[in-house]
Amino acid sequence: MKTKTKMMLAALAAAGLLAGCATPYPVGGFYTGVTLPISATSNAGTPSKVGVAECNSILALFSFGDCSFEAAKKNGGITKVNHADWKAENILGIYGTYKLTVRGD
Repeated sequence: MKTKTKMMLAALAAAGLLAGCATPYPVGGFYTGVTLPISATSNAGTPSKVGVAECNSILALFSFGDCSFEAAKKNGGITKVNHADWKAENILGIYGTYKLTVRGD
C-alpha cells in the first residue's frame, strides 16, 4: 500500500513539474515579475497622460479588479491611446498584482 501511494505521489509531482502551459508571456515557477508591451498605435507624438488599471489574484483562486483598457483610459483621462504596457508580479501563485498602463492624450 505504501509503495502504491508513493508511486502515485511521484507521478502527480512529475506531471505537475513536467506539464507545460503555453503562455504569451514568461512565467516563473516561484516568482514572476515582468513588464511587457502589449499595444502600440500609429498615433505619433509624445503622450501627455498616463492611466493605470490594476487587478489582483489570491491563491490563484480569487481574482478581482478591472484591468481593462477602458478603466486605464478613464483613470488617466485619455481619449487617444499611443502605447500600453502590461506588468505582472506573482509570488508562488499566492498573491499576484497585474497592472495595465496606458499612455496617450
